[in-house]
Amino acid sequence: MSLLVVGLSHRSAPVSVLERASLAAETQGKLLQDALAAEPATEAAVLATCNRIELYADVDKFHAGVAELSTLLAQHSGVGLDELTPYLYVHYEDRAVHHLFSVACGLDSMVVGEGQILGQIKDALALGQELHTAGRLLNDLFQQALRVGKRAHSETGIDRAGQSLVTFGLEQLADGGEIAVWAKGKRALVIGAGSMSSLSAATLARAGVAEVVVANRTRARAERLVEILNQPGGTGTVARAVEMAAVPDELTRADVVVSCTGATGLVLTAEAVAGALGLPFDATVAAAPAPAAPAADLDQHAAWVENGSATMTAQTQTVRRATVPAQSTGPVRLALLDLAMPRDIDGAATRLDGVRLVDIESLAEASADAPMAADVDQVRTIVSDEVAAFGAAQRAAHITPTVVALRTMAADVVAGEIARLDGRLPDLDEKQRAEITQTVRRVVDKLLHAPTVRVKQLASEPGGAGYADALRELFDLDPQTVAAVSRADLNDPNRGRS
Repeated sequence: MSLLVVGLSHRSAPVSVLERASLAAETQGKLLQDALAAEPATEAAVLATCNRIELYADVDKFHAGVAELSTLLAQHSGVGLDELTPYLYVHYEDRAVHHLFSVACGLDSMVVGEGQILGQIKDALALGQELHTAGRLLNDLFQQALRVGKRAHSETGIDRAGQSLVTFGLEQLADGGEIAVWAKGKRALVIGAGSMSSLSAATLARAGVAEVVVANRTRARAERLVEILNQPGGTGTVARAVEMAAVPDELTRADVVVSCTGATGLVLTAEAVAGALGLPFDATVAAAPAPAAPAADLDQHAAWVENGSATMTAQTQTVRRATVPAQSTGPVRLALLDLAMPRDIDGAATRLDGVRLVDIESLAEASADAPMAADVDQVRTIVSDEVAAFGAAQRAAHITPTVVALRTMAADVVAGEIARLDGRLPDLDEKQRAEITQTVRRVVDKLLHAPTVRVKQLASEPGGAGYADALRELFDLDPQTVAAVSRADLNDPNRGRS
C-alpha cells in the first residue's frame, strides 16, 4: 500500500483561500481523470466539502506523488501552486488512513462529532467508482472509513461532543444563550433550499421563530421545503416561499438570515444589507486584505510527513486570525449566518451598525476553543485500532495472490502426476483412481497448510511486505500468474460497491 493524500481544510487554510479553491462537481471528475492520466497515481478519489479539498491516490513514488497531486489541485482549483502550497498538508500510508478515519468520525470537522461528513465520503467513493478511478485500495479504504465513522457514532457519545454546523452557528448568533429564547418570535429568511438550508429552516422552526421565508433559485424546491414546514402538527411556525428577486424586500422584514447556496458570487452584498436597514453605505468599509502567504516549497511537505506533523503552520494561523473582520457593537438588528463556501454574504456587512455576521471562518475560530468531550478519546482509540486492523488486512491481502498462485501450481503438479499414473497403470478402476487422487491432494494440502497460514500471519505484521517476494522466489512462481490472480480479484464486480 502506498496511499497518499494531499489536501487543505479549515484547519490549514484561511477561508479566503478555501472558497477560491472550491471544486465544482464536473471539476472533481476531471481532476480524477487527470490524476490517473499522470504518473505516478494508479487510483484516485477526491473528497470535496465546504471546508476541505483532499485528493487521495495510490502512488508508487512519494515525492513525485506529492508534486503531481499538488500541481493537479492547483490547476483544477484555480489557485496558483505557489499560493496554494503553504496551506497544503500531506499524509502517507498509515498516516493517510488515520487521517481519513478521523475525518469520517467527525474528529477533523469544524464542529467535532458532526455526522454529515459520512454522506460526503460516500459521495466521494461513488464518484470514484462511477469514473473507475477507485481501485482495490481506495474502495477498501473508503468503505472501511464509512464503517469506522458509523461505529464511532453508534458506540460512543461523539454526537454529544458537538452540534450540527447549523446549531453551532445559531448558538454563536445567540451569544451562547438558548437558541429557543433568542429565536422566539423572530422573522427568519433562509436563502437556498439544499440540505443545509433545509436543516436551518427546520431548526429555526423548532426554535420558535414566528415566520420562515425560503428563497431559492428554483422556486419549486423552496415550495417543497415550505410544504414540509407547514405540515399539520408541526411547530406552528408560518412558512412561505419566494423568488430570489424578492430577497431585498424580505430582508427589510427579517431579524435573522441564513444563507447556504451553491452560488459562485455573493448573494448578499454589504450594500444590500445596509439598504435593508436604512443605513448609509461606504464602499470603502471592507475587511482588510489578508497578508501575503509565507513562501514554501514541495520539499517542506516531505519534512512534515517525516516529522509526523502535517498540520497548520503558525504563519497560517496568523493569516486566519488577520482575516476575521471586526464585529460592530451595539444592539443587533439583523443576525446573519453564512454557511456557504464560497461565502454568500459579504464580510464587510459585519461592520455595519446593528449587524452580526457568523460565517464559516468565525465558526472555525469559535469551535477551536470548544471543550472536547470525553467521548473524543474513545473515538481516537477506535480510530487507532481500526487503522492497525486496516493495515494488517491490506498487508495480508497483498500476499493472498501469491498464496493462491502457489496452490494453483500445486494443483497443476497433482493433475500432471495423476495423468502420468493413468498412463502407467491403465487398469485402475474409477474408485481406485479417485482414492489415489484424493490421497495425493490431501498430502499436498497438509504440506502447504501450515506455511501458507503462517506466511499470511507474518505478512499482516508491520514490515511483512517482503514475505510475498520470498514465497515467489522459493517456489519459483510465475509473476504473471500472480498478477492474473490480482487482476481477477480487482475485477470482481461485487467488490467495493457501497
